[in-house]
Amino acid sequence: MSSQRTSTRNTILDAAEQLFAVQGHDNTSMRQITSAASVNLSSVNYHFGSKDGLVQAVFQRRLRALNDERLALLNELENNAKGEALKPSHVLEAFFSPLVLHACSPGPDERAFVPLLERSMSDPGGFIRAAIIDEHSEVFSRFRQALLKSLPDVPEDEIIWRFHFMLGATSYAISGAEALRSAMDWPHPQQKEAESAQVLLQRLMSFLLGGLRAPLPNSGAVPACNNINPTATNGRSLP
Repeated sequence: MSSQRTSTRNTILDAAEQLFAVQGHDNTSMRQITSAASVNLSSVNYHFGSKDGLVQAVFQRRLRALNDERLALLNELENNAKGEALKPSHVLEAFFSPLVLHACSPGPDERAFVPLLERSMSDPGGFIRAAIIDEHSEVFSRFRQALLKSLPDVPEDEIIWRFHFMLGATSYAISGAEALRSAMDWPHPQQKEAESAQVLLQRLMSFLLGGLRAPLPNSGAVPACNNINPTATNGRSLP
């Protein structure tokens, strides 16, 4: 693909992403997209085939960048481990920290990511879910295997359930706590945005690791996660 075609494609994706984040893809017309991108309808059809194709491409681009970062972190950890099992804390941080830091970045492109993520989780459209599953399939498989290896005494079903709960907790964390702050008269933090993202990540990792170490249901047994260090992840202190 020529550089001009790539530039046009990215311009359309950027415009569509910003509009989808604000008003949802169902409420965004092709006319709005072409106007925001300063292109004609034939350009959109050339690059994406249809509006559904454009919606899929918007979600896939964002998820692909996120998952590439996750896999790069996991690859580095596994290369350094030389075949040994990773610490569960390191596996979790490689998966969740790119999501938190990406979602909390102050850039306008990154700010669009959280609304897109929220809409993707609640949108009934099958084609969006298919795009998300397709982008996540490899990364989920790799991280699942890493967790199974790091926690050999924990049943696979239990690991998958706990990972499911961790995904939910993280989704709520990055969606913000404005409604809760208002209801509880909870003061807004004074940290700068970059500092606030790091604090959120530290608190979240502490919570996720606590859930991973919780007793197994119906047995009272604590998972064999004693190699988790609850006071540090990749050198960063946790509260």
